[in-house]
Amino acid sequence: MYHQIDEAAAEGSPFDHLTVSPRAFRNQMNWLKRLGWTGLSMRDLKPYLGGERVGRVVGITFDDGFRNVHSNALATLDRCGFTATNYLVSRQIGGFNKWDAELGIPHSTCMSKDQVLDWVRSGHEVGAHTLDHVRLTVAAPAEARRQITDVRHELEDLTGNTVDGFCYPYGDVSVEVRSVVEEAGYTTATTIRGGKAQSGDDPLLLPRISVRPNDGIYSILRKWLSG
Repeated sequence: MYHQIDEAAAEGSPFDHLTVSPRAFRNQMNWLKRLGWTGLSMRDLKPYLGGERVGRVVGITFDDGFRNVHSNALATLDRCGFTATNYLVSRQIGGFNKWDAELGIPHSTCMSKDQVLDWVRSGHEVGAHTLDHVRLTVAAPAEARRQITDVRHELEDLTGNTVDGFCYPYGDVSVEVRSVVEEAGYTTATTIRGGKAQSGDDPLLLPRISVRPNDGIYSILRKWLSG
């Protein structure tokens, strides 16, 4: 689980652990490749999660659709032959992280429509992260349903592709919210619960390993092996 791929935020900035430098990201991806791992989008990971295939694979995901992911991660992924999933907040495509403002997190621009389409043309997946990055268990049921369902339609209209991956904003999920995600037609959904996804896990409640700025490849592998 990644968020932003950019130079470090100012020291003491809220949630600065969610920004990994371009150099660190390159090193992490290069080491994965050297060690025989293949990075995959959630779409490409599904056969492994379903037990249909086995291999040294790892899902690579980015939350929120930040422009710096397009600028600083796309070329590295392509050079390594990896695919990844970028979960987009559809109403902020071409906008910014408006949902972070009250937390004091620095302003960061989201991918434009052209950059989203470039991401898709490069073979990567677009997933859904609601219309407005809301807390789904706090929202009224009808609003939660709209946020979950309409974002899929908006992203499919933009990309021309089926969108069947979802990510719960803030990791905020309940039995009711999960049911709406299933009814909306998603086939995978990721949380912020730490752990290694395995065949047999609920595909709509998948855990992830959060990568932090100072994580080297051995730190990441320890998290995977102990997940």
